[in-house]
Amino acid sequence: MKFGLFTKATVVASIVVCGGAPVVMASPSAPPAARAGVWDRLARCESGGNWAANTGNGYYGGLQFNRRTWAAHGGEKYNRYPHRASREQQIVVAEALRSARGGFGAWPACARKLGLRR
Repeated sequence: MKFGLFTKATVVASIVVCGGAPVVMASPSAPPAARAGVWDRLARCESGGNWAANTGNGYYGGLQFNRRTWAAHGGEKYNRYPHRASREQQIVVAEALRSARGGFGAWPACARKLGLRR
């Protein structure tokens, strides 16, 4: 289907106003760069954007996975610890977790702050 210059496949993000601030919501069919932007924003909230975060609190990486969740969603194929995996690998595992839980509920405070569906 055509929408002006764009095909249906390229119209994949919408802007939502949440608390007075626009929030971009990327759909699962969004291009990788659009999806990565959501994860970068979530990582900034969770870990200050430090994809190698290991503060000793039992949560690791940019998206602050615990080891059990990391392993349950395929992370150990990349590395035993999330903070030792690349940003892209952490995003792959995060997308599996989000898909399994039906939203961003694994990151409740930051999802709420960023207006992401939990």
